[in-house]
Amino acid sequence: MMDHRIEQDGISPTMLTRTEFPGALESTYLSSCMRGLMPASGRKALDRHLDSLVTGRTDKAGLFDLMEETRSRFAGLVNADPDEIAFTKNVSEGLNIIAASMPWQAGDNVVVTLGLEHPNNVFPWLNQKERTGIEVRIVPERDGHIDIDAMIAAIDDKTRLVTMPTVTFSPGFRADTRKIGAFCRERDIFLLVDAVQSVGVLNCDVQDMIVDGFAVSTQKGLCGLYGMGFLYCRRDWADRMTPAYLARFGVDLGGGASEAATATLGYDLMPGARRFDLGNYNYPAAAVVHESLGILADIGMAEVERHVTSLSCAFADRMLALGLPVMGGPSGPHLASIVSIGHLAEGHDSTSDSDIQALSDHLTAHDVIHSIRRGMMRFAFHIYNTTADIDRVESLVRDWQSSRS
Repeated sequence: MMDHRIEQDGISPTMLTRTEFPGALESTYLSSCMRGLMPASGRKALDRHLDSLVTGRTDKAGLFDLMEETRSRFAGLVNADPDEIAFTKNVSEGLNIIAASMPWQAGDNVVVTLGLEHPNNVFPWLNQKERTGIEVRIVPERDGHIDIDAMIAAIDDKTRLVTMPTVTFSPGFRADTRKIGAFCRERDIFLLVDAVQSVGVLNCDVQDMIVDGFAVSTQKGLCGLYGMGFLYCRRDWADRMTPAYLARFGVDLGGGASEAATATLGYDLMPGARRFDLGNYNYPAAAVVHESLGILADIGMAEVERHVTSLSCAFADRMLALGLPVMGGPSGPHLASIVSIGHLAEGHDSTSDSDIQALSDHLTAHDVIHSIRRGMMRFAFHIYNTTADIDRVESLVRDWQSSRS
C-alpha cells in the first residue's frame, strides 16, 4: 500500500488519494452516506483473495492474520483496544448483539429518538419490549436535531440503555455524545451509538465520545463492501455480557487451540467484545477494508475530518446562496459530511416536493451521484472530493434555475 501521509507542503490529501479512488474522476460522486468509493488498493487485495479461491491456494492462517490486523487497524482508528472490537455483518447486527446481550429485567427502559433513527435502530428495542417487557421511551426530535437535554430528562433509575446516532442519516446533523455520555457513565447506563455516518469521515475517538457501544458497517465512510461491520463494546461492559449466540471464536480455549477445538462442558468466554465473534469471517470484505483503514490512518482522521467538513460547510453555504432550502441553514458545528436540501418529511427514499425531485433528476442526468432520504436530497463528502465537485453542482443548479425562469 502506498504511503498517504502528508509530508510535503502544498500536497492535499485529495491529491494523494485520487490515485486510490479513480471512481471520483468518473462522476461527481457525493454519496458516501450510502456507499463510499472502493480504493484501488482494496480492489487489488480483493482480486488477490479471489484468485486464491480460484486456484485453491487459500492460506487460512494468513486469513486469520488478516482479520487480526484488520481488527487492530479499526481499533486504532477509533482509539479502542482490539479486544473491544467484534466483527459483524452490518450496523444492524451490531446493535442487535448489544440489545440481545443486555441483562434486561422487566421494568427497565431504553431511551431513543424515534423520529431521527434509522429503522434498524428502532426494531431491536421494540423486539426486546416484546421479549423481555422493557419500556421504549420515545424522545421527540428538535428541528432535525437529536435533543440531548430531552433525552437526559427522559432517563430515570430504570433506564438501562440510551441509543442514538452520532450523525443522523437524514438530515445528517451531529449529536453531542459527550454530554449524554458523561451523564450515562456516572449512572452505569449503556450508551450505544450508530456511528455509520461518522466513522471514516470524522475523527471518532470512543474515549473522547464517552460511548459504551459503537456499531458501524464498512460500505460507507470506510470505503469497503456490504456485508461486514465492526462493533466496539467497552471492556467493562462486554465482560459483564453473555452473548445470545455463541460459537468457537467466542470461546477462550487458550492460546494455540485450533479453530475446530472443542471445549468441555465448562468454558470461558473470550475477553471483551471478542465473545461476540461468530463462525468464519467475511474475508473478501476484510481484504478491502484492511486497505481502506490503512489509507485513513496514514492521512490521519483529524485531517480527514478537516477536509470533509470544510467541503460540506462550503457546499451548504453556496447552495443557500442560490436560494435552496438547506436543512439547518448556514454552515456550523452541526454539519458533518452530509448536507441535506429540502424539508424533513416522511418516506425513506422519496420526496413529495416537485422542485426537489426535479432538481434531483437534473443532477442525476448530469452524473451527480447523490441520494434522497426523508424527502430531502443528500450530498455527502469524503476524502476523495474537492471544491471542483462543489463548483460543478453549483453550475448545474444555476442552469436548472435558469431553465425554469
